[in-house]
Amino acid sequence: MKVILLKNVKSLGEKGEVVKTSDGYARNYLIPKGLAEEANDVNLHIWNNKKEAQRKQKISEIEAAQKLAENLKGKEIRLTVKSGENGRLFGSITGKDISDELKKKFNINVDKKKIVINNIRQLGVYFVEIKLYPEISTKIKVVIEEE
Repeated sequence: MKVILLKNVKSLGEKGEVVKTSDGYARNYLIPKGLAEEANDVNLHIWNNKKEAQRKQKISEIEAAQKLAENLKGKEIRLTVKSGENGRLFGSITGKDISDELKKKFNINVDKKKIVINNIRQLGVYFVEIKLYPEISTKIKVVIEEE
């Protein structure tokens, strides 16, 4: 019997694959546990439509990330914070601070988790990387000034 795997099954295959297995294994184990469904014409058609929709969704996410990277390229933000002697900050600059400033100044929403930032604890100029998608990233200039 041919089945479409709904989840990864050890020693049989990965999610989305159409595999051939014995009738008993499919009817008594895979299908009742929700690990697979029978690979008839209707189910194959539905599964192919889902895969196509996921592919289109991924392409649109990549295009949106590339557009956002172009918008962010060369941008500069300035943060004014309190500092102690030798330009040392009270606390540090976080991804949330940078995300909030981008939203306020340029009206651009960037998730704070996508901002790759080391501890910024001194006044100065920093280049911060923003990873928008696994292979798409850009850098912005962050200027930390004393209040």
